[in-house]
Amino acid sequence: MAARDSLLALQKQIGQTVLGQEAMIERLLIGLLANGNLLVEGLPGLAKTRAIKKLGKFLDAGLSRIQFTPDLLPSDITGSEIYYSSEGKSEFRFQPGPVFNNLVLADEINRAPAKVQAALLEAMEERQVTVAGKPHVLPKLFLVMATQNPIEQEGTYPLPEAQLDRFLMHVYVDYPEEKSERDIMLLVRGEEADTDTAPTDAAIGERTSQDVIFAARAEIHAIHMASAVEQYIVALIEATRYPERYDKDLRRWIQIGASPRGTIGLDKCSRTYAWLKGRDYVSPDDVQAVAHDVLRHRIMLSYDAQAEGIKADQVINKVVEMVAVA
Repeated sequence: MAARDSLLALQKQIGQTVLGQEAMIERLLIGLLANGNLLVEGLPGLAKTRAIKKLGKFLDAGLSRIQFTPDLLPSDITGSEIYYSSEGKSEFRFQPGPVFNNLVLADEINRAPAKVQAALLEAMEERQVTVAGKPHVLPKLFLVMATQNPIEQEGTYPLPEAQLDRFLMHVYVDYPEEKSERDIMLLVRGEEADTDTAPTDAAIGERTSQDVIFAARAEIHAIHMASAVEQYIVALIEATRYPERYDKDLRRWIQIGASPRGTIGLDKCSRTYAWLKGRDYVSPDDVQAVAHDVLRHRIMLSYDAQAEGIKADQVINKVVEMVAVA
């Protein structure tokens, strides 16, 4: 089976158990295929945790969950040196922490202090951690999905903009549509009724191999992007940095524009999106389809925008509207 067929089958498997959140599932796969990490923001109970758990269930990959709390220590994430003594010999051995897994769910990342956030974000960026002066490499297949609750801000430590920039995408999760709500209720009712007879991992069937992910990445890397589309990506980023060239409202709303990571993110995500849609080339529509998720955490809004109640998505809409498609 071709890599794309396997990934579409994986997407369908997850979609059958995570109802009404097709866009989040698609973004989760884009992050996995683009070798990036996701910051997912949404109200409680919208299947954020469930989605990555199901990905770990149907993909041949390990999953760790880290519940971020104010008393968490960096070593609780990265691991630490443990002193062992046996048969008259003693030594320090590295005990890996939960970050040493293929899929890492960082639940409510903004509830942990800066040192703990930095420990995870360093692992995301460097794909290794250093403990007692020794580097320890993370798995080749590695994805962090960090979650935030947008309604509870007391006792939290908001991520600085420089650290937010390390996430490939910032995904908003909204309520499912009304037609999905009853299906969700019936699905959970059925799962609770079948708890005693729930299938084991062996009964689930063949899980998608990690080799499929690596093969898909190679195909995505070969996706053609015309120079006109490359220039369109650059123009979108430039519009966030020099908004006065395009519109007076943009100039008032944007304080700081997207970094070069925004350009790289649009390139990776648009090529991945085009591949998932079955095309071997990238169109401006593919770029626009991922623009909000790639840019919404990379644009710092001005006080004027905040006073007017302007959101990042509205600014991105204006940027897309103002920048001509090549």
